[in-house]
Amino acid sequence: MIRHFLHSLAALAALSLPVARPALAEDSLTTMAQLEVLPGWDRADGTRVVGLHITLPPGWKTYWRAPGDTGIPPLIALDGSRNLTAMAPQWPTPDVFSQDGMRSVGYHDGVILPVILTPESPGAPIDLHGRIQIGICKDICVPAELAFDAALPPGSGQRDPQISAALADRPIAGHDAGLGRITCSVSVTPDGLSLSADFVLPSTGSTEYAVVETANPEVWVAEAETERRGDTLHVQTEMMHVEGGGFALDRSGIRITVLGSDKAVDIQGCPAP
Repeated sequence: MIRHFLHSLAALAALSLPVARPALAEDSLTTMAQLEVLPGWDRADGTRVVGLHITLPPGWKTYWRAPGDTGIPPLIALDGSRNLTAMAPQWPTPDVFSQDGMRSVGYHDGVILPVILTPESPGAPIDLHGRIQIGICKDICVPAELAFDAALPPGSGQRDPQISAALADRPIAGHDAGLGRITCSVSVTPDGLSLSADFVLPSTGSTEYAVVETANPEVWVAEAETERRGDTLHVQTEMMHVEGGGFALDRSGIRITVLGSDKAVDIQGCPAP
């Protein structure tokens, strides 16, 4: 577990700091990973839906918000944007990759990432300016930074079917998937905490893989063990703080995504027995 944790920290550090790329020139990275802003549409509540369309060459992949032990989490920065107070990415259902006995979570060949923008002044233009840092992989994995800049006038844009399809492809809520009773047991380990979750959930397919997240970005979560026991799915994982030592776990902030071969389910909150 510690080896995987240190590997994840190294991946994050590599993405956050300037990286020497002796094998791939900067223009080569730009050619491999490209980004287009799909302008989207305004919603009745004053927010706006846009799409970040990332395209990669065939066979390349990039990562989901929780990429697994060997992945690099995407980082979105909107520095320099005007008339913007908040953004909320809406992640489509990812795939599970297996390579050299390790698993990661992400997207083949690219992804359309819907983002909900909240303007400071609804009805006024939004100047969207920023960058997204991602990891892209094939035979090797490299970090890439993609800049974007778009002027979004108010009241313009019809519903984009590509963005709508990406929104529809998100994991479904637990109650819509038939989620029943759920309980979580937490115990202390030498490195942090162990989490054991059991919940009644109809099968999501012949293969099922669970990803556990917490509301605290400084808590690292190990790859979960997933076992189907009739109508009950058992998920077991371990957690530790990136700085070591003890930490408080907010049960309401626990998020478990079940990625099945037939459908994906988003379960939020994990109460005590």
